[in-house]
Amino acid sequence: MKRCVVRSLLLLLATNWLHAEPVPATSPCDSIFLWLAGGISSARVARLRETPSPQIQKTKSSDQSRNLSCRITPECTRALRAAGADDVLIHRLAKVDSSPNRSSEIEVARSCSGPAAQIAALVHDKKFDAAQDKTGTLIRDSGNGDDSLPNIALLHFVLGTILRQQDRFDEALDEFTESSLLMPGFPETHSQLSYLFYRTDDSDNALAEARTALSIDPANAEAYRYLGLALYADGDYDAALHAFDESLVREPEGSVANADVYFDMGVTHHDQGDMRRAAIAYRHALGLRPGFWEAHSNLGAVLHDQGKLDEAIAEYRSAKRLKPDEASVRNNLGNTLCDKADFDGAIAEFNDLYRQNPDWDGGHNCLARAYISKRDYPSAIRELHAAIEANPTGAAERRVLGQVLLLSGKDEEAVEVLHEAISLNPQSGLAHHYLGTALANTRHLSEAEKEFREALRLDASAQNHYSLAACLMALNQYEEALGELEIASRMDPSENLYRARMQEVVRLITTSK
Repeated sequence: MKRCVVRSLLLLLATNWLHAEPVPATSPCDSIFLWLAGGISSARVARLRETPSPQIQKTKSSDQSRNLSCRITPECTRALRAAGADDVLIHRLAKVDSSPNRSSEIEVARSCSGPAAQIAALVHDKKFDAAQDKTGTLIRDSGNGDDSLPNIALLHFVLGTILRQQDRFDEALDEFTESSLLMPGFPETHSQLSYLFYRTDDSDNALAEARTALSIDPANAEAYRYLGLALYADGDYDAALHAFDESLVREPEGSVANADVYFDMGVTHHDQGDMRRAAIAYRHALGLRPGFWEAHSNLGAVLHDQGKLDEAIAEYRSAKRLKPDEASVRNNLGNTLCDKADFDGAIAEFNDLYRQNPDWDGGHNCLARAYISKRDYPSAIRELHAAIEANPTGAAERRVLGQVLLLSGKDEEAVEVLHEAISLNPQSGLAHHYLGTALANTRHLSEAEKEFREALRLDASAQNHYSLAACLMALNQYEEALGELEIASRMDPSENLYRARMQEVVRLITTSK
């Protein structure tokens, strides 16, 4: 409820920006550095510089409102590159013909080596703790009346971005809200609020903030992306894809920022079940940003779903090379190796994963399968116990554990575990079959018969008819056993065992008369 009230306040302020109090001015160079530090793309920075929002126009002199110029010296070029500016933005800034005078040169030099430039470089290098400390200090100093410091509204915006990149969403929300109160006409703030609400599963507010950003600036590509994410979260996939398309046409072709949009399109297509388009979208993202490990990983998942296991493994290996400490990548790679029956590779991958991430609780089922294939039953049992600990209500994990206990000759333990499996999933024909086997091995034949009959009811297979027949033979019920064997033999004429046991039963019937 509190967030809804905050959103309403922001919407009210955004629609009444003409009546807002002017925010403190800051130098054009500082604004550019702070926009970059705030995660705004180079293409978007160029647009903000050349076509400022009404809020920026209101708080600048008439000359500045027409063009947020920043004279580009070699020092500034280095600082902009350190902040993540691309060549196109630097070239466009360099084309600005500012009037050369000593005071402007001094101001430019200060801006390009000042705190805004330093913060932008720290953020670009992902040194978030240092960037947060410096930004927080500037906010406190600005609050003490130091007018020489950068715009406090932009500083709150940058701090919100730093916190968001560390997944500290509640703190980031506070900073973006404060920035929006000070500078309500800045569309990027509403875009960021939309993304935060999306990440915190508040799709209504995410939609509202994205639409607010677009009402301020309909050419805002990032706002269209966040509108798409909010629509995706609402399950409106077609509308989300349309919003992503609108984002792409508003960002220059080939812009690295479009990689995120293509990635989001890939996720949406995947959730729609359209693996072909999902793969195309992820490949577009990788074409723009080859080091995009998440796109490699998600493309691997798509290729796995398409049955292209070798290609999936190649994508997961690319993701692992780029992000060697990411547990989910190793987990997916290990599972895919398992599905390819490369059990040695899977074991090596999962062992590395658990060494690096001892608390990781995935992959134990696959690793157990790999050990079973190598007849290393003690290791398989260990992994299945870990799988059950990670998923206490997992019936399949208990059923497989029961099977491995049977293979290990631990029939009494198998009985206990398989009873648990059936209590969790009474409709598992396999669990009833293996419980019947365990009970027969422990000479609880009447109980075994009940389990085999239930397995047969759930799955009328030749194997289940044969298993029931074997149990009936042990109970000396030869006539009924013969009937079950005849059915099994008709269902699978290629199985010589069924005919051999039929002959054995016929002899038993004959000798018993």
